[in-house]
Order: sequence, then structure tokens, then C-alpha cells
Amino acid sequence: MKKYENFASALANLEDAPNQDLSNDFVQSGLINKFNLQFELSWKLLKRLLEYEGATLAASGSPRAILKEAYRFYDFIDEAAWLDMLRDRNTNVHIYDNKLAQDLIQRILNVYIPAFCRLRDGLMGRYGDLLLVPDDQFV
Repeated sequence: MKKYENFASALANLEDAPNQDLSNDFVQSGLINKFNLQFELSWKLLKRLLEYEGATLAASGSPRAILKEAYRFYDFIDEAAWLDMLRDRNTNVHIYDNKLAQDLIQRILNVYIPAFCRLRDGLMGRYGDLLLVPDDQFV
């Protein structure tokens, strides 16, 4: 499934963040951009999986609605962390203050990357190899 492959590939890159020079403004900016991408890939993957599960809300749901529905379906989703991610994704484009950027980077490293990893592991545990089939076979 292409959505899962993109999600997993982007997460592998994001997991490397602690090994980078996070004192560098350019690297910090890149980390925040990678977080934004990972969040987008995550909620869209959840949307597709909820459609697979027959959740009616998934067809037209907003990111917030998808996250709330996913919390009902999957016990490995921390609703508060994901709603915080949504808030940060929506507001980080307006971060001009270095302190706010540093706070976001700490949340990405300490809360959000682990939440993305729990999602990856939880989905693999639930769906297994089904996540790896081509899109036209994922019904």
C-alpha cells in the first residue's frame, strides 16, 4: 500500500533527527518540515485504513475527525498527543520566535516521533503484510 510505504519511509528519515545537528537553524527548519510531512502522511493513512474498516466518517472527515475516529478504532493511538500534533501542525507555520521553535522541536523529538512509531508498530501488528500489498489489491 503506497500510503503506508510513504509513511514508513518518511518516518525512517524523521527517526534520524536526534543524530543531526539540532543547533543549526537550517536543520531545525528541516525537522519541522519533516514533522509536517509525517503528520500529513499519517492522518491520510489513517483515513484510508478507516475507510477499509468501514468507518463512514472517514470518507469526508477532516484531520481532527479522522484522528478522533482513529482513537476509537485503534488502542495504540494517544488522542491527546495526536490532537496536540494537529494543533502544532496548524500553527507552526507562524513560528517566528526561536523559543517557540525550540519547544516544538522538543515535542517532535520526545512526544511526536514516539507517537508516529507507535502508530507504525500498531498498524503493522494489526494489519501485517496487508499494508505491503499494492494499492489495487488493498480492498
